[in-house]
Amino acid sequence: MTDKFLTKAYETAGDTRDLYAAWAKSYDDELGRNGYVTPERCAKALAKHSKDMHAPILDFGCGTGLSGLALKLAGFDVIDGADVTQDMLDGAKAKQLYRNLSLIEPGADLTHTPGTYAAITAIGVIGTGAAPISVFDIIMKGLAKGGLTVLSFNDHALEDPYYEGKLNEYLDCGAAQLLHKSYGPHIPGINLNSNVYVLEKL
Repeated sequence: MTDKFLTKAYETAGDTRDLYAAWAKSYDDELGRNGYVTPERCAKALAKHSKDMHAPILDFGCGTGLSGLALKLAGFDVIDGADVTQDMLDGAKAKQLYRNLSLIEPGADLTHTPGTYAAITAIGVIGTGAAPISVFDIIMKGLAKGGLTVLSFNDHALEDPYYEGKLNEYLDCGAAQLLHKSYGPHIPGINLNSNVYVLEKL
């Protein structure tokens, strides 16, 4: 089987919902065969810095639930998911990992009250062929003081200084502090790595 969607994702700009809707049924298999490891790396990093593993967290851009599975295996047990593609959410629902799943509009603010979630994740979400860096602003708005976020930037995103530049805007002005940053494997099957970050909102 050819990995047609994985390659195509990094060549797609703008609204990617149609791509991910078409990919939903083969998403887990294709990423699994290529060794997608960032969800596990992110979940472990978040767990290391979380004060309460039973506090609710939001898996933003949850896709088919691969990130939710990693979070559950890391010890988080109250997980809500949100994604812009219903077909992906259907895959996540089938895994029975999430308390609630929500379909959201791209670029729209989150509707919950800040503080509802101890952490908001964006695992493999922001980057070329996926969500824009403006999603980071949406996540930070959705956190209360002391809230955590874990996110990843793969090599494609790291080639554009604007991605890390957005994080540094928050760090430099004292709106957040960096708790964790590590570079490692993302999708080994296509020789792609990523940075994993954990930030706390101040």
